[in-house]
Amino acid sequence: MQTDDATLIPLEAIDHIAVEADDVKTAVAWYAERFQCRIDYQDDTWALLSFANIRLAFVTKGDHRPHIGFKRPDAESFGSLKRHRDGTRYVYLGDPAGNVVEILAAD
Repeated sequence: MQTDDATLIPLEAIDHIAVEADDVKTAVAWYAERFQCRIDYQDDTWALLSFANIRLAFVTKGDHRPHIGFKRPDAESFGSLKRHRDGTRYVYLGDPAGNVVEILAAD
């Protein structure tokens, strides 16, 4: 459906995309050597890299789920929020294709 510029609403921003990595340390090193990014967090099971336009997470299979993350001020309206070890509050949803979507509280 086409709309004119006067009726456009602001687009959502993706906070991060989390992809699986067999070895988080190796994945982080590969990206850090080739691209300008900042390593925000890293341990044996997950890492978070910041780029100019998005954050990229690496997760290990079985410890974390690959997902797409959105920050929303109304995160609680998507379900009961849990707390990550870094203090962020979240809820996981499934989209119709079976992908995991993480909704993060914007606090």
